[in-house]
Amino acid sequence: MNEMYHVPVLLEESISGLNIDPEGVYLDLTFGGGGHSREILKRLKDGCLIGFDQDSDALANVPDDNRFVFVNHNFRYLRNFMRYCGYDKADGILADLGVSSHEFDEADRGFSFRFDAELDMRMNQRNKLKATDVLNSYSEEELTRVFRNYGEVDNVKRLVGLIVKARAENEINRSEEFLQVIDPCVPKQKEKKYLAQVYQALRIEVNGELEALEEMLQQAELALRPGGRLVIITYHSLEDRIVKNFLKSGNFEGKVEKDFYGHVKRNFELVNRKVIVPSEEEVERNPRARSAKLRIAEKL
Repeated sequence: MNEMYHVPVLLEESISGLNIDPEGVYLDLTFGGGGHSREILKRLKDGCLIGFDQDSDALANVPDDNRFVFVNHNFRYLRNFMRYCGYDKADGILADLGVSSHEFDEADRGFSFRFDAELDMRMNQRNKLKATDVLNSYSEEELTRVFRNYGEVDNVKRLVGLIVKARAENEINRSEEFLQVIDPCVPKQKEKKYLAQVYQALRIEVNGELEALEEMLQQAELALRPGGRLVIITYHSLEDRIVKNFLKSGNFEGKVEKDFYGHVKRNFELVNRKVIVPSEEEVERNPRARSAKLRIAEKL
């Protein structure tokens, strides 16, 4: 397994959060370079680990271990694939959300504004929709929704106006072209942060990330046995809000419902009341860990 492909974030904290039974069944929903999976396998005896990753590049990191099954698909279908592998319930499910370092660092994948490349941004390269399709074919209203909802961009009207005006003359296909188009609305003192928000918005739309996350959480709840652990690492407020609300209330709005006797209806008990964040040492070693938040919950 490739350590350089993606440096696992909050490794010790997330693995201990799974509370691993050596004979248990576990799911690593974001296999990537296999860092988390490697640590889970070290703690398994006759148990089983199913690793998911929709990115075909991750296939190169699959371990030669008969306790490991690799599924090259989106984690939103986790329950179907679990059953296909012959398991009805899992003892623990781990998801390290966000983009792998490998995807950011492979210039031709178009995930990063650091490189000039086609604006692709597909995590699953079998999917049709690319970032170029979003930029060139979405209506002004749709573009506004994407950048406002998924990038939380302040000057969204100006940003969308520049895109619509530029694409009327020439299609926007490459990162360099896109950066030139939007340059007038990029705040110079917060350039990197702003571009990260814009690229994040495109990436979330291309990959349907928030819908996939919601489906995954619902599937995970059904797949876990009582006492099973759900361990989720998020990297931005949109993901974290969804996870936090779901673990607290069983829905994505965070609306707490009570039964006839006034007891709060919920399906998870929070293991860590306070969100876990990386230490200063970890952030120094791996700057991409900076925004990570870890939440651990136990199925009731």
